[in-house]
Amino acid sequence: MVDPEARENNEKQLDEIVNDLTGDDAEPIDNVEQPVTIESLQEQLKQANDRVLRAQAELENFRKRARRDLEEQRQYANLPLVSDLIPAFDNLDRAVEAAEQNENATGLLEGVKMVAVQIHSILQQYNCRRVPAVGGEFDPNVHEAIAQEPSEDVPAGNITREVRVGYQLHDRVIRPSQVMVSTGSPQPTTNEDK
Repeated sequence: MVDPEARENNEKQLDEIVNDLTGDDAEPIDNVEQPVTIESLQEQLKQANDRVLRAQAELENFRKRARRDLEEQRQYANLPLVSDLIPAFDNLDRAVEAAEQNENATGLLEGVKMVAVQIHSILQQYNCRRVPAVGGEFDPNVHEAIAQEPSEDVPAGNITREVRVGYQLHDRVIRPSQVMVSTGSPQPTTNEDK
């Protein structure tokens, strides 16, 4: 049997503990949040899965962009070097032209031609090539028209002469070719024009 006095002391201690925990300004128990439903948990899970999928897609797009940028950097890494060497190639071509006009420079001409061919083959190994010009159709992406001239042999819109050689590295133009473009056959003069 439990002593009634001990029981009363236990109840007083329990009331004091409850009062200490809840305090005088404690909210009534019926204001407690409602339990979470399965539907709300499923909706939260769906939203979380959507966020994860979007983050994965963004990461994959970033990786693709980074790979593409890295490949482009590798591809065009030689661009500054080739740009600086182009004037030297022009001078080498001029030396060949000058030596061809001098009959006494045959040995020198052969040596310079060999060096020019060697340099151009090295450039082609690194995908640097001359822009095709004479006889082809004028393309403003790779050609720079400096004048037009009539030509009976070359149709209108095609290139008659190349004034300065142009170069491309892969598909990027380093320097456009300066060209003369045909206007077609010259118009015959009639007696009325005189």
